[in-house]
Amino acid sequence: MPLASPAPIRRVVIGAQNGKPVILSDERSVREFDNLPGFSNTLMWTTPAQPQVGQPALAADPVPAVTTFVPPVGETRFMIVTFPPDASMGDPGFNGEAFGKELAEKMPGLAELFEPEDPAMHITDSVDYGVVLDGEVWLDLGAGEEVHLKRHDVVIQNGARHGWRNKSAGIATMLFVLIGAQRQPA
Repeated sequence: MPLASPAPIRRVVIGAQNGKPVILSDERSVREFDNLPGFSNTLMWTTPAQPQVGQPALAADPVPAVTTFVPPVGETRFMIVTFPPDASMGDPGFNGEAFGKELAEKMPGLAELFEPEDPAMHITDSVDYGVVLDGEVWLDLGAGEEVHLKRHDVVIQNGARHGWRNKSAGIATMLFVLIGAQRQPA
């Protein structure tokens, strides 16, 4: 049975104009991947290292200007990711090379960090807050160590090597906030 497409996510942006709260935007979006049905990675918002609020600080949507999904030190990235079952990548129609190219195009800065010999595994210079919104997912820490996470479980990931695996038959949806951090020498 084919997987349903991830549902568009409503993003409402509130700001202040002339000292009064206003709706700056109210829209739905989802960034689906053509080469892996059921996978989506929708960047919802981003902030600079020293965000400002008020008029005209929020005059423009910062998302279109993002050149890397991995935030520099002090910046943030807020995204919703939907993971299809890992079995989807074993489907005879799955084209790993095409998916890799699509990742590089749609997730610049992050796609390059995935390990070629184990494409789910990666390391980012960030503190990541992850919340399972729906489904279940396994956080792979390498060497056979995994943490099984279910709806509403929270992960605080501090720049360690990790990968996300969906061993279930359904999709899993997670919310992530990445905060750019400076890596300390070992």
